Amino acid sequence: MKDIEILDPNNTTKNREILHRLIISQLFYDGFAAIAAELANSLRTDPPCPPSNRLYQIMINGLQNEKKDIDIDENPGIDLEFQAEGTANSPEPATYETAYVTSHKQACRSGSFSFDGQLVATGSVDASIKILDVDRMLAKSAPDENSEQLGREQQGHPVIRTLYDHTEEVAYLEFHPSLHILASGSRDCTVKFFDISKPSVKKAHRTFSDCEGVRCLSFHPSGDFIAVGTDHHLLRVYDVNTGQCFVSAIPAQHHKGAINCVKYAATGKLYATGSTDGSIKVWDGISGRCINTFADAHNGQDIYSISFSRNGKYLLSSGKDSLVKLWELSTSRALIAYTGAGSTGKQEHSTQAVFNHTEDYVLFPDEATTSLCAWNSRNASRCHLMSLGHNGPVRYLIHSPVAPAFLTCSDDFRARFWVRRTANNNY
Repeated sequence: MKDIEILDPNNTTKNREILHRLIISQLFYDGFAAIAAELANSLRTDPPCPPSNRLYQIMINGLQNEKKDIDIDENPGIDLEFQAEGTANSPEPATYETAYVTSHKQACRSGSFSFDGQLVATGSVDASIKILDVDRMLAKSAPDENSEQLGREQQGHPVIRTLYDHTEEVAYLEFHPSLHILASGSRDCTVKFFDISKPSVKKAHRTFSDCEGVRCLSFHPSGDFIAVGTDHHLLRVYDVNTGQCFVSAIPAQHHKGAINCVKYAATGKLYATGSTDGSIKVWDGISGRCINTFADAHNGQDIYSISFSRNGKYLLSSGKDSLVKLWELSTSRALIAYTGAGSTGKQEHSTQAVFNHTEDYVLFPDEATTSLCAWNSRNASRCHLMSLGHNGPVRYLIHSPVAPAFLTCSDDFRARFWVRRTANNNY
């Protein structure tokens, strides 16, 4: 097996041939002669492959080197290039429980966690925004005998701010990645920025006005830019400090329908958009040029949500076809389809597919049953279903970035905060 010594990093075809020969030789070595012969005939290997244990030795050496790299980051997230097993280290979402419920006067359509997981925001068709303190929500639902240990500061009301500065539905919310600022996008054609560090503030300190209703937005990881999707097919990227607006200058690269979702990768080098035209587009974060398009990503149906994996290698998407897909950006392939939600027919309303905080699981609400579907993110095995307790469709789902907790927002006017408790009642 001297072929392994002449690998050419620029010759993918040749490298795959070497890999296939190694697999066949290992099968012969392990006593699976019939399978090896069938595979050799299918691939037409020439010359014939001798029995060899080389692949096993390469695997052992590779895993040892890989462990050194992974040990640097205890929670690297999903990475199918290196993870052959589907073992999850975090609790199943079905083991979470409701810790707090808050209500709006009309349907609750948007939600967000702060970057440190300590605050939650909800937005409604009634144009209001609520900001809730996570510790206070936990304290409210803690057993009486343990409540004294949580401190007086945590005993206040969980809703610490109620903001009224929009005139129509609050369609999207996102916290600034490093500052105590909340951005909101509304059907009233505005994006507003609230300084939530000031208790008395109920109005936005900065407003970006548009001519179309806002559907989605995403902060650049630096917080200096914000991408905004509207009822129009042109994505806007604003400089947060100056208000200057940028759009791609190449008409052929734009979507052909309204933009339902936009998300920056953790590095800021890429951002992605999903549209009612059924396509997902990946954009260069510096030049603003479209570098990849997944046409008919969900069988031509509307794209409802997208999110990058922590390492930026994958894109998780959901569509009106009730499917959830994991895309590998380097090959432009849908590696995994998470199926089983929406078995009663395609969904009527938008909702989101999200990773949990460790990327061990993919979460997606089933519209017809108002249950939470969850899968092992690596092998797509179904987890236990969990009733979400809402009396209407779940219109927004967001998971905490740092802990086992998530938020569901529904047309029943309510937002539910879910958490997996530990022995000391912390999450």
